Amino acid sequence: MEFQMCVPSLFGLEGLVADELKRLNMKDVRAENGRVLFTGEKPDIARANINIATGERILLVVGETRAETFDMLFEGVKAMPWEHFIPMDGAFPVKGHALDSKLHSIPDCQSIIKKAIVERLKAKYKVEWLKETGAKYQVQFAIMKDVAALYIDTSGSGLHKRGYRPVGNAAPLRETLAAAIVRLARYRGREELCDPFCGSGTLPIEAALAALNRAPGLNRAFAAQSFKWLDNAVWAQAKDEARDREYHGSYNIWGGDIDPDSVKIAGENAHRAGVREHIRFEVAEAAEFKRAAPGGIIVTNPPYGERVMEHQEAERIYKKFGAAVRVLDGWKLYILSSHTEFERAFGKTAVKKRKLYNGMIKCDLFMYY
Repeated sequence: MEFQMCVPSLFGLEGLVADELKRLNMKDVRAENGRVLFTGEKPDIARANINIATGERILLVVGETRAETFDMLFEGVKAMPWEHFIPMDGAFPVKGHALDSKLHSIPDCQSIIKKAIVERLKAKYKVEWLKETGAKYQVQFAIMKDVAALYIDTSGSGLHKRGYRPVGNAAPLRETLAAAIVRLARYRGREELCDPFCGSGTLPIEAALAALNRAPGLNRAFAAQSFKWLDNAVWAQAKDEARDREYHGSYNIWGGDIDPDSVKIAGENAHRAGVREHIRFEVAEAAEFKRAAPGGIIVTNPPYGERVMEHQEAERIYKKFGAAVRVLDGWKLYILSSHTEFERAFGKTAVKKRKLYNGMIKCDLFMYY
């Protein structure tokens, strides 16, 4: 049986997600705004969840319908083949969002969708009551410009939750975005890679996972592992395949931070991710960063400074850091910041900028090479 699947992504990362899916030999891959669609079979549900580094979750597409009124939404949802996905005892909570649509009350949409699915399943299973005592099949909806897309979530926790970061610093960098920055920097594990503002270690850890070609989802569980119609063997097979693709090398990855507690947390996170031996963490001042060897990569997410005093302090940090790295020989820099005056404070105009989102914060990735 073939499924259409959807990978929601942070805006600006759709192309990277599509590239990952193509490397996994998924079919009919197409990128749209904020999501990437593809088709696959049952084993591909496991393969996508375990291997995708830059996407947010793996959703099964149940169907789409015009939804200008609640009646249209009800009838459209009821016509979808829910019995292919939800068994008679399955629990199916509903959540979602609406944007630029006539139907904008989320609780009302949830209620209508739930009722429509109940009516469909009662008719198909020839029962008067659905117990919902079995495994959870999370229903998600997205209503955009009066078109409702309905999904079943196979991931559970978002794919950015790799399992290595139970603790983090304030305003941490999302793992999926960190993985994307490492890929945009074209890091392949050959040159030295440094993060002078490493915080809880997300960028160096994602760099190590990329260098090792290690699947980011190997150490976590997924919602679809409890789906009745999905054999457990597909998960074991997907993990074995992923491990067979790993590289075994030694890599020169460094993370520094002025805060000793952050450095300690970064080390613990790297240990949980299984990459501690590949990263050197040090308490270090970014303004004093220096390297004699030519040709490395800096990927970093310095403090943004959301409040006025922090804003001014962030500018001072950028200025000192800019002065330190300008003397490096042949290094490439990829710096993520939401600060609107970053280039002026840093002291140099970026060769290229790419608009990205860290959670809800609009940022630019400033590229120097």
